Amino acid sequence: MGEYEGRVEGHRDGHGFVVPDNGDAAIYLAPQEMRSVLHKDRVRVRVLRYDRKGRPEGRVLDIIERRKTPIIGRLLHEGGQWLVAPEDSRYGQDILIPKNATAQAAVGQVVSVELTEPPSLHSQPVGRVAEVLGEIDDSGMEIEIAVRKYEVPHLFSPETLAQAAALPEKLRAVDRKQRVDLTDVALVTIDGEDARDFDDAVYAEPYKRGRGKTAFEGWRLLVAIADVSHYVKPGEPLDEDAYERATSVYFPRRVIPMLPEKLSNGLCSLNPQVERLSMVCDMLVDTQGRIEAYQFYPAVICSHARLTYTEVTAVLANTRGPEAHARADLVPHLLHLHEVYRALLKQRALRGAVDFETTETQIVCDEAGRIEKIVPRTRNEAHRLIEEAMLAANVCAAEFIAQAEHPSLYRVHEGPTPEKRVALQAMLRSLGVSASLSDDPTPGEIQAIAQAVQGRPDATQIHTLLLRSMQQAIYTVHNSGHFGLAYPAYTHFTSPIRRYPDLLVHRVIKATLAGKRYHLAASAKTRKPELRKGGKLGRPAKPMTQEMELWEAAGGHCSANERRADEASKDVEAWLKCRYMREHLGEEYSGTVSSVASFGLFITLDGLYVEGLVHITELGGEYYRYDEARGELRGERTGIRYAVGARVRVQVSRVDLDGRKIDFRMVREGEAERLLARGERARPAGLPAGASAEEALAAVREADRQHKRAAKVAKSSRPGKSTPLAASAGPGARPGKLERTLPVALAGSAEAPRRSRKPGPQRPAPKPRSRR
Repeated sequence: MGEYEGRVEGHRDGHGFVVPDNGDAAIYLAPQEMRSVLHKDRVRVRVLRYDRKGRPEGRVLDIIERRKTPIIGRLLHEGGQWLVAPEDSRYGQDILIPKNATAQAAVGQVVSVELTEPPSLHSQPVGRVAEVLGEIDDSGMEIEIAVRKYEVPHLFSPETLAQAAALPEKLRAVDRKQRVDLTDVALVTIDGEDARDFDDAVYAEPYKRGRGKTAFEGWRLLVAIADVSHYVKPGEPLDEDAYERATSVYFPRRVIPMLPEKLSNGLCSLNPQVERLSMVCDMLVDTQGRIEAYQFYPAVICSHARLTYTEVTAVLANTRGPEAHARADLVPHLLHLHEVYRALLKQRALRGAVDFETTETQIVCDEAGRIEKIVPRTRNEAHRLIEEAMLAANVCAAEFIAQAEHPSLYRVHEGPTPEKRVALQAMLRSLGVSASLSDDPTPGEIQAIAQAVQGRPDATQIHTLLLRSMQQAIYTVHNSGHFGLAYPAYTHFTSPIRRYPDLLVHRVIKATLAGKRYHLAASAKTRKPELRKGGKLGRPAKPMTQEMELWEAAGGHCSANERRADEASKDVEAWLKCRYMREHLGEEYSGTVSSVASFGLFITLDGLYVEGLVHITELGGEYYRYDEARGELRGERTGIRYAVGARVRVQVSRVDLDGRKIDFRMVREGEAERLLARGERARPAGLPAGASAEEALAAVREADRQHKRAAKVAKSSRPGKSTPLAASAGPGARPGKLERTLPVALAGSAEAPRRSRKPGPQRPAPKPRSRR
């Protein structure tokens, strides 16, 4: 059957998986096998058998490496024993704590535990309390838990802090050498109201070359990015810590930066009216949005203003309004930026780039850290303007590096796999979307579907399905293009303050401009290339050189840490939402089915943007079958279907703060009939399209009567025998196993320019580059 080495991934239901190092399919470990190992241990396993779906099941042969990092949990005292229940349920076992190793922590407090004895088949793990974090309800505790739970580095080394403290407070004469002086150019930063670091500034002016009607007309677009590489040098403590973090992590009310504050909010932040070092991407954009020429060069800039998205949108909407009056000197430049943006949008449409309208939320907290409200993040014209300017600079950076044939990290995004394409088509068909996908879908096809469903009530859910069908973007040395943006080459250049790949791209560009090559040095923290989930690395068949392997390892490390940051941020958001909904137990809300699983429906509440589970046992007194191809639950007796986009009315029944789960139950006892009449409940299948709510309600009642008569006849004809009821499987059941549930309602589920002037010698005009 074969032996494999890999890392253990625990499951909250007690079983687990081993993810092999070679990228093969994950190997299932039964609960008994998980007794001797813990989540994130490295093990060697032997495959014993395959289930009916061809999934491997294994046995642990050897434990290669035990997890060394502390485990976070709550201290409990039960049955005369001290123990810690891990906050991360994937560990599956409580940790015993000797009474002299509690560090005087109180019952219920959140603690960090170091293991002193690993688990075995016959004994639980033993540990000691290494750190007492505090009470679970302390302000900011959810963030303290998340940074430790996901092993996010949150403390800079003393060497890094000392190096940052030794940096100058302002620019020196030596810093200005061999740089273009752009301090009189009206570059501005445009960010959110709560932004603290400003790593990009923009400027545009009309550009005309030649004479007469055939002269080239367009715009000159400058994107200036903070020159972090001037201060963060390879091999120094600052660089080592930045590489280990790989990205800044954003939580509500708190940011864990990639760089110390002196850099992220000081020397490398393009604050207004302060001279800063930058790398500039200087582009010529024609009226059709094509980038005809570009060049990169180091510069000294001075941001003329710190603008917000809201402010710029107001200026663009009304050039005579109060916002425009307050920024009268900048209005012409903002209008030029808007003109460039409109031109770049033309090219976006021609490329067929995908543009989804999904709802992102922002949690607004009070001073105590409690949620005041959850509001949607709206993308306005200023957001899109900056986005297009950054995309243009990133594309130029990727093309510049590709033409130089220099190793670097590309931002690669691939389209749907064949399996996901087939599943997506089935889902779209079940939702009445007739558009079809080719065997090798293009971004244009995906975008055409996204546009076709605009205006439908379930458009947001369909856009989410389209987004989930595509693969996750990664950093890699192999350029495979960016599917979603429809670019043949794409990289990240515009955020070196908060993303390490951008810093590497800056180093490569500066080395290329100097006629040199940047060699990535091996690091003790460099990891093996990160494999894509369930697949192989998208690399050529020929073996890589040692240097290319280093670049690929750096890409894998940055990709993995990006996912880690996302998971930590989502975990904190989920905790805050659970805490918020705990105060609304028993309240009723309208919502929309956002996804369907074999064990129930996930519902997103209107206005609150909170998602929870309606377990299948809460759907009423009948059997429901899960149709995986159509992505829906269907009642066998009434034919009622629940699919993505269905409108429902639910009540908050249970909140599991530790599990980050919210359970709903359907509103019944007369309320459901009222909602059906109002068209807010799923209608029975088989009714004509124009059937009224009264006809639908009558159909449901008639089906109920027929079912009761049939049950009565069956009971009378078979005295002494009762119909066996299928056991209810909880949300943790493996997909596809649950087809029937108890026909009873339970109380809750188990889961849950400057002015325009000709460029002088100090402001070189971009040299045309071939766009082959």
